[in-house]
Amino acid sequence: MTAYIIRRLFAVIPVMAVVALFVFFLLRFAPGDPAAIIAGDDATSEAIAAVRAKLGLDRPVVEQFAVWVWGLAHGDLGVSIFSNLAVTRLIAQRLEPTLALTLSTLFVAVALAIPLGVLAAWKARKLVDRLAMGFAVLGFAMPVFVLAYVLIYFFAVRWQLLPVQGYVPIAEGLWPFAQSLILPSVALGVTYMALIARITRASMLEVLQQDYIRTANAKGLATDRVLLLHALKNAAVPIVTVIGIGIALLISGVVITETVFNIPGLGRLTVDAVLKRDYPIVQGLILVFAAVKVVVNLLIDISYAFLDPRIRY
Repeated sequence: MTAYIIRRLFAVIPVMAVVALFVFFLLRFAPGDPAAIIAGDDATSEAIAAVRAKLGLDRPVVEQFAVWVWGLAHGDLGVSIFSNLAVTRLIAQRLEPTLALTLSTLFVAVALAIPLGVLAAWKARKLVDRLAMGFAVLGFAMPVFVLAYVLIYFFAVRWQLLPVQGYVPIAEGLWPFAQSLILPSVALGVTYMALIARITRASMLEVLQQDYIRTANAKGLATDRVLLLHALKNAAVPIVTVIGIGIALLISGVVITETVFNIPGLGRLTVDAVLKRDYPIVQGLILVFAAVKVVVNLLIDISYAFLDPRIRY
C-alpha cells in the first residue's frame, strides 16, 4: 500500500510541471497587453514601453519563465501587476467564499445524488426511476447561469426568501452564512448531482445483477442491507471516480456562479484578472486550481486501493 501511494505521489510532479509550462506560455501568447492597459488609452508608445520595462515584460519569454519558476520553487506566485500585492495574499483573501461554496455544493450534491441513484436502480424501469433519470438529464443539460437566474428570480426577487447576491462570512453568523450559500450551492450542484446520480444508477444496476446479490436476497437479508452493504460497496469505484471528475465541473462552475451571485471568491478574482491581463494572478490561480484537481485525483486513486484491494498490485 505504501509503495502504491509513493508511486502516485511521484506521478503528480510531471503533471504539475506540464501545467505550469502550458499556463505560462499560453498567457504570454494570448492577445492583449497589460502594459497598454495600465498606461491608459492615451498613452504614447514610449510610456507603454516604460511600463513594460518596469513589469519585466520586455525580457525574453524564456527568461521570464525562469524567473517565475524560481519564484514558484520558493513558494512565490508573483505580484499582481495592477494592485502590486502578492498573489498568495490575494488568493488567501478570497479563499474562504470559494472554499465554503465548493464544500457546501459537494456535500449537498453527494448526499442527494447517491441515494437518488440507488433508489433509481432499485426501482429500475418504474416511475421512480423515470422521474429520477428525467431530473438527471434535465439537470445535466441546464447551464449553471440559467438555473442561477431562475433561482434568483423565484426565491430572491419574487418570494424574497433568500438574498439575491453577496456572501456573508461565517464569523458574522451561521444562519446568514448559510443563507448566502443556498442559492449558489443549488445552482452549482444540480449539474454535479445529476452526473453522480446517473453513474450511481448505472453502476448499481450492474452490481445488482451479480450472483452474490441474488444469493443475499435468497437468504432473506433486509433490502437496505443488500443495497448498502453489498451492492453500493461494490459499485463504489465508478461512483468515486465520477465524484473526482466532477471536481473539474465545480472549479469551472465556481467562476460562473461567483460572478452571477457577486461572491468575492477566487472565481471573481479569476474573471477580473483575465479582463485586466494580470498575468501573475491568472497563472497563480490556474496553478492552484490545477493543484486541487491533481490532489483530488490522487486521493481518488488512493481510495481505489481501499475499495478494491486488487488495484494495489
